[in-house]
Amino acid sequence: MIEITVDGMTCASCTAHVKEALENVPGVKQAAVSYSARKASVSAVEGIDHGRLLAAIGTLGYRATIDDVGVQHGSSGGDIDNAGDGRLHIAVIGSGGAAMAAALKAVEQGASVTLVERGTIGGTCVNTGCVPSKIFIRAAHIAHLRQGSPFDGGIPAAAPLIDRKALLAQQQARVEELRHAKYESILDGQPAIAVLRGEARFMGPHRLAVRLNDGGEREVAFDRCLIATGAEAAIPPIPGLQDTPYWTSTEALVSDAIPARLAVIGSSVVAVELAQAFARLGSKVTILARKRLFSREDPAIGEALAAVFRSEGIELLEYTQASRVRHAGGEFVLSVGAGELRADQLLVAIGRAPNTRGLALEAAGVAVSGEGAIVIDPGMHTSVPHIYAAGDCTDQPQYVYVAAAAGVRAAVNMTGGDATLDLATMPAVVFTDPQVATAGLSEAQARLAGIETDSRTLPLDNVPRALANFDTRGFIKLVAEVGSGRLLGVQAVSAQAGELIQTAVLAMRAGMTVQDLADQLFPYLTMVEGLKLAAQTFTKDVKQLSCCAG
Repeated sequence: MIEITVDGMTCASCTAHVKEALENVPGVKQAAVSYSARKASVSAVEGIDHGRLLAAIGTLGYRATIDDVGVQHGSSGGDIDNAGDGRLHIAVIGSGGAAMAAALKAVEQGASVTLVERGTIGGTCVNTGCVPSKIFIRAAHIAHLRQGSPFDGGIPAAAPLIDRKALLAQQQARVEELRHAKYESILDGQPAIAVLRGEARFMGPHRLAVRLNDGGEREVAFDRCLIATGAEAAIPPIPGLQDTPYWTSTEALVSDAIPARLAVIGSSVVAVELAQAFARLGSKVTILARKRLFSREDPAIGEALAAVFRSEGIELLEYTQASRVRHAGGEFVLSVGAGELRADQLLVAIGRAPNTRGLALEAAGVAVSGEGAIVIDPGMHTSVPHIYAAGDCTDQPQYVYVAAAAGVRAAVNMTGGDATLDLATMPAVVFTDPQVATAGLSEAQARLAGIETDSRTLPLDNVPRALANFDTRGFIKLVAEVGSGRLLGVQAVSAQAGELIQTAVLAMRAGMTVQDLADQLFPYLTMVEGLKLAAQTFTKDVKQLSCCAG
């Protein structure tokens, strides 16, 4: 018999709801619930997942704890960290987007959590990624507008004086503010989450060893575990590179100076975002792209961005790799083809590699890919049934909103639920100027999936808002299924592309056709109206329409 304490029942009739919920759990033979005693007694098959019982009660809005789990987690002179109160105990490795979302959801579901973090609470996004980079990029955008805009004829431009130290102080103050508000203070206010500062490694399928940052070691026994250790900058094996003081994005974002000459190795999101920002703040930037910009995306995206970069004075060397790097006399020297490229600073931004080394995953039997990413299914299960993973350490797309969504679903599943994460219409945004935004399938991806497509590309000189802004750089492209007209994907290079892409996502989630999209009301003189105009091009010549023709 499994005895459960149930808190939150407000009347005797609540017992009927709890009883029904428990008896709907597979494996439960019978349940009896007492309102006055705040207890539920459950007769069930041997080995039933206690997390499912807690989750069944939790979904009704009540808090439940199992009085006698019947499982011994062992002892080691008091070193084993466990709830000790019968609640499902979950270990979470990491404290970023996936980890925090999972920990909070697990507590909401009635579990206790031990969260292990070796570095700064909050992970990459708030500390060294999304937040500081977008502040840095925004500052660079303001600097760019002050030194030149389409309205210089009426608003004379003035070259800005860049005080990088002041900008950095402002940037880091906001980082610290958000880290405290969204991570540290929340953890401090959650008694069901214990935080261990140290580095975790698996000792077996139900046990971690944590080497504490302030000395000593602690063992943690768990019923379930979530691995959410994120990723770190990948470093290419270029001879000589490791012996130089190169930057990754982490160092670049906290530099208190803008280098006169900056070389960037990489051609995807982080590389192009920071390259443009540094150029707008005064660096002479050269990008070395192994292929072309955004080689995995629709070719038109890379072509449009390359044209913008060259117009801003950024040197773009496509199909170019450095064969050797050295640092001498205060400058970097990159061997490129038959010549050399010299720079005051070198930024390496070729992508990010999963943080899985040092976890001793083999001790728990957790499988990884050849690149070290933890292999998971749509429910965030690893190869070990009670161990889950989410975020950048897995083979999921490396976006913090994907990580957070995955963390929530992992917590639901760890506490007895059955949740999955559908990434079919996942939006992605690159914060260059103009922005790049995509969702759904490109033409090439649709063909690989065996889907015949029809597509239209709308240059932005057909979008009234872009004309009013005197900024018609870019395009909006819609990909539809032949026959049905169902919207399959959207690719956009435009100002505020990140704002319009979610409308496209909702349209795809709703199964809309391009004609459905064309028939919708869109507010006039907005960039998102470009979606409607692009949809209209499937049946009309939009150049022959009046400004706001429906």
